[in-house]
Amino acid sequence: MIRDLLKKARYTSVAAGHGRPAAGADAGADGLAKSAAGSDGSDGTVKSAGTATKSAGSVGTGATIPCPSCGKQIVREEFLKAYKVCPLCGRHERLSVPERLQATVDPGSFESLFDEICPTNPLHFPGYTQKIETLKKKTGLSEAVVTGRCTILGAAAMLAVMDSRFLMASMGGAVGEKLVRLFELAGKEGLPIVVFIASGGARMQEGIHSLMQMAKVSGAVGVHGDGGGLYIAVLTDPTTGGVTASFAMLGDIILAEPGALIGFTGRRVIEGTIRQKLPDGFQSAEFQQDCGFVDSIVPRARLRETLGKLLAWHA
Repeated sequence: MIRDLLKKARYTSVAAGHGRPAAGADAGADGLAKSAAGSDGSDGTVKSAGTATKSAGSVGTGATIPCPSCGKQIVREEFLKAYKVCPLCGRHERLSVPERLQATVDPGSFESLFDEICPTNPLHFPGYTQKIETLKKKTGLSEAVVTGRCTILGAAAMLAVMDSRFLMASMGGAVGEKLVRLFELAGKEGLPIVVFIASGGARMQEGIHSLMQMAKVSGAVGVHGDGGGLYIAVLTDPTTGGVTASFAMLGDIILAEPGALIGFTGRRVIEGTIRQKLPDGFQSAEFQQDCGFVDSIVPRARLRETLGKLLAWHA
């Protein structure tokens, strides 16, 4: 049954209506339009799949806006109601934590956990503390990941959502600690866990403290799995660096959004090292699925339904 569901959910074409919310997914769509209209991004804009992409939450205020991917004018209201999916080319723009929650969880069901865990500056990196405080004010977040419990189509689960507005959702000590505690709590309560992953990798300002989180979180994933717990990893744009090399690729089921950049290091670095030209679409979600690293590519309009069914079957 799970294999049939993933096959059905697989991304095929925009013509099939993947740019529109699935039935029942309109709950919170108007709220998404309102929140996105007033949200502001931070530094963290990167190039994905050769296209300059705006930070999550950065949307123009006019009636129409240009798609960052195809460049064509699209109706802003339709774009927001489709949870930031271009109706013309199917490009999935990045979502902030509030937007992701509105698109995924049952209304009013999310309970945030471990908000007291905040980043520190163990290496006394110049300007890092001030940068964190600035990002807290801009994003309303205490760290690059929000963790908690929720229900998705009535199925209970633990949930973690990474937000690229916060230092490109890089993983430092606080991010690792929040994820570890969530996996541990999921094991104690016998709940599955869903993690929406978007990250530039390990956080350089924390040095070895950041790199150690790779082993730390991976260990927690292993303990959760040994206890029979289900872990669903949802790879979004971008999933890179030490996060890809650790818990992002350890899911029992690994889903991805269409067109997401998924890899370890950059294309130019690899080409310069091996002195070979890499194939077109290298490090895209579609390429990773063809190579067996991703189980299914699920359009955003079908993601909530897909997760709900997977969680219900596991329960």
